[in-house]
Amino acid sequence: MSDVIYISKSTIERHQGPLRIAHLPGESQPVIFSVHGAIAKHYKVDPANLQESHSSTIDYVIAATAG
Repeated sequence: MSDVIYISKSTIERHQGPLRIAHLPGESQPVIFSVHGAIAKHYKVDPANLQESHSSTIDYVIAATAG
């Protein structure tokens, strides 16, 4: 087995509803996650109750794997 070469030091703060603030290595500003559109509908989140719409975590996963 090879040695561990990287450990991500990330933190996530959960706020109201689906809103989460992530502090990620390599980013000078926090990254905001939430839900939008079809994802909000899937999780039965009324878009009218969202203060702001943001990309979801799955959007970031898909973008990362597509790159």
